[in-house]
Amino acid sequence: MSDILVAYYSRAGENYFGGSKRYIKVGNTKRAAESIAASVGADIFEIRQKVPYSDVYDECIAQAKDDLRKKARPEIEGFPEKTGYRTMVLAYPNYWGTVPMAVLTFLEGFSTGGMRILPLCTNEGSGMGRSESDIKAACPDAEIGEGLEVPGSSVGTAGAEKRISDWLKAAGL
Repeated sequence: MSDILVAYYSRAGENYFGGSKRYIKVGNTKRAAESIAASVGADIFEIRQKVPYSDVYDECIAQAKDDLRKKARPEIEGFPEKTGYRTMVLAYPNYWGTVPMAVLTFLEGFSTGGMRILPLCTNEGSGMGRSESDIKAACPDAEIGEGLEVPGSSVGTAGAEKRISDWLKAAGL
């Protein structure tokens, strides 16, 4: 077993791609997380809400905005069985300038003390937002490494793969 965990939140369905919406069967963040886990030999865990947001983009963003406004912590389906990871790559889409609220549910319920967390944020132009500071607030006993923002629509391209690979190498992975 690895001492590295790739934990990710992703959604398929209708997604936004640089000005238009289209349906995807596998979320961009999931694709990035699977690639990272394979490249560094990490364990992988998907953060799943018990009650997922809608597959319809506009409904999803309205639900996510409401959860953010309420500072909700949506229930998730569980946590990794293993603990004691030294490093976590945390991959998530930018939802309203931060992590999805289910990611905070995960971080607040999983032992991250003494862990190094490397945030990777997929987005379509909004960057990391305040997600890094929100992760720091949720994990005060963890070391938060330099994050990387990646346009979701570029995941799987040679350019995005190189940026991710260079980021992982710089982090010693």
